[in-house]
Amino acid sequence: MDPNPDPTLRGRVAVVAGATRGAGRGIAAALGEAGATVYCTGRTSRGGRLTSDYPGRPETIEETAELVTALGGTGVPVAVDHLDRDQVRGLADRVRADHGHLDVLVNDVWGGELLTGDPSGWDAPLWELDLDAGLRLLRLAVDTHLITSHQLLPLLVDRPGGLVVEMTDGTQDYNATRYRISVFYDLAKVAVTRLAFSQGHELAPRGGTAVAVTPGWLRSEMMLEHFAVTEADWRDAPGRTAPAGFAVSESPRYVGRAIAALAADPDRHSWNQRSTSSAELAKYYGVTDVDGSRPDFWAFDRAGGTDPAAYR
Repeated sequence: MDPNPDPTLRGRVAVVAGATRGAGRGIAAALGEAGATVYCTGRTSRGGRLTSDYPGRPETIEETAELVTALGGTGVPVAVDHLDRDQVRGLADRVRADHGHLDVLVNDVWGGELLTGDPSGWDAPLWELDLDAGLRLLRLAVDTHLITSHQLLPLLVDRPGGLVVEMTDGTQDYNATRYRISVFYDLAKVAVTRLAFSQGHELAPRGGTAVAVTPGWLRSEMMLEHFAVTEADWRDAPGRTAPAGFAVSESPRYVGRAIAALAADPDRHSWNQRSTSSAELAKYYGVTDVDGSRPDFWAFDRAGGTDPAAYR
């Protein structure tokens, strides 16, 4: 089951920063399902002029843009290193020249997956961590978002109704009582949530909205490879190559559809400065994952990780 949402975002312009793969690709695709024009940015391009922190990965921004178009929107690939303010300024200039305005900005840039290390090394104390790797992780997770918003927000605040989505891992409430992997990772994810709060404070007088959103356990391309499954047979992984909780995982399109519904809501300002999840948004707006289910990994985790079927 893969119902195609109504094209409620026809005529809207979005930038998904970090749209090459994972949640970014899923969000771009879902905005495309809803009819939006989506600028899909990232460093991995068929042109190959930029260097990714994931060398050798096959996904490209062109593939994402083509998916957006195939689903009913208009996908525009733009190769951008979001740590380079001149490149991000160039992206802003292009959106301004093409459309004169931006309706939705999704800050999904990450790139730190390899820097978190193997799970066997998680929870290591700060003084035992690789400092250069940790600082690089913070630059990828936080500086990229700040640079992107700094350059693109002028296009979003020129009229009321703009939406900024800050993608992170874990809600504010969840992370407030749980240590997340390492000092650097923990700080990065909490900082991004606070960045949504701060931007929401600044956007509210201008009629804008900023929200922090986390997916649940995401079946990204890298996650599927890690558990030696595909999107077609991932249900075989729990208990074999993956923990039981993987049964409550979600496709990247799920969080994308939740964000697309939020963007289409004329009352989206009621979410301003909030920290929420794909599952909470999906329940509120009545959207589902591509298989028709509505997984809620965070509720499953809070309940002690039992009975996965009850949380799909």
